[in-house]
Amino acid sequence: MSVRKVVAIGDPLLRRRTREVSPEEIASPEIQQLIDDLVETKRATHGAGIAANQVGEPVRVAIVEVEEDNRRYPYKPPEPLTVLINPTIEPLTDEMIEINEGCLSVPDLRGTLRRHLEIRVRYLDREGTGREEVKRGLTAGTYQHEVDHLDGILFVDRADPQTFATWEQFDRHQRDEFVRRVARLNEELGA
Repeated sequence: MSVRKVVAIGDPLLRRRTREVSPEEIASPEIQQLIDDLVETKRATHGAGIAANQVGEPVRVAIVEVEEDNRRYPYKPPEPLTVLINPTIEPLTDEMIEINEGCLSVPDLRGTLRRHLEIRVRYLDREGTGREEVKRGLTAGTYQHEVDHLDGILFVDRADPQTFATWEQFDRHQRDEFVRRVARLNEELGA
Protein backbone atom coordinates (compact mmCIF):
# COMPACT_ATOMS: atom_id res chain seq x y z
CA MET A 1 0.00 0.00 0.00
CA SER A 2 1.16 3.51 -0.69
CA VAL A 3 -0.03 7.08 -0.43
CA ARG A 4 -0.47 8.49 -3.91
CA LYS A 5 -0.27 12.07 -5.09
CA VAL A 6 -3.74 13.65 -5.37
CA VAL A 7 -4.50 15.18 -8.77
CA ALA A 8 -5.53 18.84 -8.51
CA ILE A 9 -8.20 20.84 -10.33
CA GLY A 10 -7.00 21.76 -13.80
CA ASP A 11 -5.88 18.23 -14.67
CA PRO A 12 -8.09 17.06 -17.57
CA LEU A 13 -8.42 13.60 -16.00
CA LEU A 14 -10.74 15.07 -13.36
CA ARG A 15 -13.11 16.26 -16.09
CA ARG A 16 -13.59 12.94 -17.89
CA ARG A 17 -16.06 10.20 -17.04
CA THR A 18 -14.16 7.17 -15.80
CA ARG A 19 -14.54 3.75 -17.41
CA GLU A 20 -16.41 0.81 -15.91
CA VAL A 21 -14.36 -1.96 -14.31
CA SER A 22 -15.14 -5.43 -15.68
CA PRO A 23 -15.91 -8.28 -13.25
CA GLU A 24 -12.66 -9.97 -14.31
CA GLU A 25 -10.63 -6.84 -13.54
CA ILE A 26 -11.91 -6.50 -9.97
CA ALA A 27 -9.78 -9.39 -8.68
CA SER A 28 -6.70 -8.26 -10.60
CA PRO A 29 -3.64 -7.22 -8.60
CA GLU A 30 -3.81 -3.78 -10.23
CA ILE A 31 -7.36 -2.98 -9.06
CA GLN A 32 -6.80 -4.51 -5.62
CA GLN A 33 -3.60 -2.44 -5.23
CA LEU A 34 -5.46 0.67 -6.37
CA ILE A 35 -8.11 0.07 -3.71
CA ASP A 36 -5.46 -0.33 -1.02
CA ASP A 37 -3.72 2.85 -2.23
CA LEU A 38 -7.00 4.77 -2.20
CA VAL A 39 -7.57 3.74 1.42
CA GLU A 40 -4.05 4.81 2.43
CA THR A 41 -4.28 8.10 0.53
CA LYS A 42 -7.70 8.97 1.96
CA ARG A 43 -6.54 8.24 5.49
CA ALA A 44 -3.26 10.16 5.08
CA THR A 45 -5.12 13.23 3.82
CA HIS A 46 -8.00 12.93 6.34
CA GLY A 47 -10.62 12.91 3.59
CA ALA A 48 -14.11 11.44 3.75
CA GLY A 49 -13.67 9.66 0.44
CA ILE A 50 -11.57 9.58 -2.70
CA ALA A 51 -12.10 8.49 -6.29
CA ALA A 52 -9.61 6.69 -8.53
CA ASN A 53 -9.28 9.58 -10.97
CA GLN A 54 -8.13 11.75 -8.07
CA VAL A 55 -4.96 9.63 -8.00
CA GLY A 56 -4.62 9.46 -11.77
CA GLU A 57 -6.54 6.25 -12.54
CA PRO A 58 -9.50 6.67 -14.95
CA VAL A 59 -11.60 3.77 -13.58
CA ARG A 60 -14.93 3.73 -11.70
CA VAL A 61 -13.53 2.94 -8.26
CA ALA A 62 -13.96 5.08 -5.16
CA ILE A 63 -13.96 4.68 -1.42
CA VAL A 64 -15.90 6.36 1.36
CA GLU A 65 -14.89 6.27 5.02
CA VAL A 66 -15.41 8.70 7.86
CA GLU A 67 -13.58 7.78 11.05
CA GLU A 68 -14.94 8.95 14.41
CA ASP A 69 -11.91 11.20 14.88
CA ASN A 70 -11.72 12.63 11.33
CA ARG A 71 -9.73 15.88 11.71
CA ARG A 72 -10.86 17.32 8.39
CA TYR A 73 -14.60 16.66 8.84
CA PRO A 74 -15.31 16.19 12.58
CA TYR A 75 -19.01 17.03 12.09
CA LYS A 76 -19.68 14.16 9.67
CA PRO A 77 -21.30 11.02 11.08
CA PRO A 78 -18.96 8.00 11.09
CA GLU A 79 -19.17 5.81 8.00
CA PRO A 80 -17.38 2.46 7.72
CA LEU A 81 -14.89 1.87 4.93
CA THR A 82 -16.87 1.20 1.76
CA VAL A 83 -15.30 0.31 -1.57
CA LEU A 84 -17.43 1.39 -4.52
CA ILE A 85 -16.87 -0.15 -7.94
CA ASN A 86 -19.10 1.01 -10.81
CA PRO A 87 -21.44 2.87 -8.42
CA THR A 88 -24.76 4.40 -9.40
CA ILE A 89 -26.93 6.73 -7.37
CA GLU A 90 -30.70 7.06 -7.36
CA PRO A 91 -32.33 9.95 -5.45
CA LEU A 92 -35.16 8.59 -3.29
CA THR A 93 -36.92 11.92 -2.70
CA ASP A 94 -36.91 15.40 -4.18
CA GLU A 95 -35.78 16.82 -0.83
CA MET A 96 -32.44 18.60 -0.99
CA ILE A 97 -30.05 19.84 1.71
CA GLU A 98 -27.37 22.50 1.60
CA ILE A 99 -23.92 21.15 2.31
CA ASN A 100 -20.66 23.04 2.54
CA GLU A 101 -18.04 20.85 0.86
CA GLY A 102 -14.34 20.77 0.27
CA CYS A 103 -12.30 18.44 -1.91
CA LEU A 104 -8.81 16.95 -1.83
CA SER A 105 -8.45 17.88 -5.52
CA VAL A 106 -9.47 21.49 -4.90
CA PRO A 107 -7.05 22.46 -2.14
CA ASP A 108 -8.05 25.13 0.37
CA LEU A 109 -11.46 25.91 -1.12
CA ARG A 110 -14.95 25.19 0.16
CA GLY A 111 -18.40 26.02 -1.16
CA THR A 112 -22.07 25.42 -0.49
CA LEU A 113 -24.18 23.27 -2.81
CA ARG A 114 -27.40 21.32 -2.77
CA ARG A 115 -27.41 17.53 -2.54
CA HIS A 116 -30.19 14.97 -2.36
CA LEU A 117 -31.12 14.20 1.25
CA GLU A 118 -31.72 10.50 0.63
CA ILE A 119 -30.23 8.25 -2.04
CA ARG A 120 -29.91 4.61 -2.98
CA VAL A 121 -26.38 3.64 -3.99
CA ARG A 122 -25.71 0.47 -5.96
CA TYR A 123 -22.17 -0.80 -6.45
CA LEU A 124 -19.84 -3.76 -6.50
CA ASP A 125 -17.57 -4.24 -3.48
CA ARG A 126 -13.89 -5.18 -3.74
CA GLU A 127 -14.83 -8.88 -4.09
CA GLY A 128 -17.23 -8.07 -6.95
CA THR A 129 -20.37 -8.67 -4.88
CA GLY A 130 -23.33 -6.46 -5.73
CA ARG A 131 -24.46 -4.16 -2.94
CA GLU A 132 -27.35 -1.74 -2.48
CA GLU A 133 -27.68 0.71 0.41
CA VAL A 134 -29.72 3.76 1.36
CA LYS A 135 -27.75 6.78 2.58
CA ARG A 136 -29.07 9.98 4.15
CA GLY A 137 -27.88 13.44 5.13
CA LEU A 138 -24.19 14.34 5.01
CA THR A 139 -23.33 10.70 4.35
CA ALA A 140 -25.51 10.77 1.22
CA GLY A 141 -23.69 13.96 0.23
CA THR A 142 -20.32 12.22 0.53
CA TYR A 143 -21.43 9.40 -1.76
CA GLN A 144 -22.80 11.90 -4.29
CA HIS A 145 -19.52 13.82 -4.18
CA GLU A 146 -17.46 10.69 -4.97
CA VAL A 147 -19.75 9.49 -7.77
CA ASP A 148 -19.62 13.01 -9.23
CA HIS A 149 -15.83 12.61 -9.39
CA LEU A 150 -16.23 9.40 -11.38
CA ASP A 151 -18.50 11.32 -13.78
CA GLY A 152 -15.96 14.14 -14.24
CA ILE A 153 -17.83 16.63 -12.03
CA LEU A 154 -16.22 18.66 -9.24
CA PHE A 155 -18.07 20.25 -6.33
CA VAL A 156 -17.18 23.70 -7.70
CA ASP A 157 -19.42 22.92 -10.71
CA ARG A 158 -22.45 22.57 -8.42
CA ALA A 159 -21.60 25.11 -5.71
CA ASP A 160 -22.81 28.69 -5.49
CA PRO A 161 -19.67 30.74 -6.29
CA GLN A 162 -20.84 33.37 -3.80
CA THR A 163 -20.16 30.83 -1.02
CA PHE A 164 -16.58 29.96 -1.97
CA ALA A 165 -14.17 30.39 0.92
CA THR A 166 -10.74 29.21 1.91
CA TRP A 167 -10.64 26.81 4.86
CA GLU A 168 -9.41 29.64 7.09
CA GLN A 169 -12.27 31.94 6.08
CA PHE A 170 -14.80 29.11 6.35
CA ASP A 171 -13.57 28.43 9.90
CA ARG A 172 -13.74 32.12 10.73
CA HIS A 173 -17.09 33.09 9.18
CA GLN A 174 -19.18 30.07 8.18
CA ARG A 175 -18.22 27.01 10.22
CA ASP A 176 -20.23 27.64 13.41
CA GLU A 177 -23.53 28.15 11.59
CA PHE A 178 -22.87 25.18 9.30
CA VAL A 179 -22.01 22.90 12.24
CA ARG A 180 -25.19 24.00 14.09
CA ARG A 181 -27.27 23.22 10.99
CA VAL A 182 -25.52 19.86 10.52
CA ALA A 183 -26.03 18.94 14.19
CA ARG A 184 -29.78 19.57 13.83
CA LEU A 185 -29.86 17.50 10.62
CA ASN A 186 -27.89 14.64 12.21
CA GLU A 187 -30.26 14.68 15.19
CA GLU A 188 -33.32 14.59 12.92
CA LEU A 189 -31.85 11.69 10.96
CA GLY A 190 -30.63 9.85 14.05
CA ALA A 191 -27.06 9.91 12.75
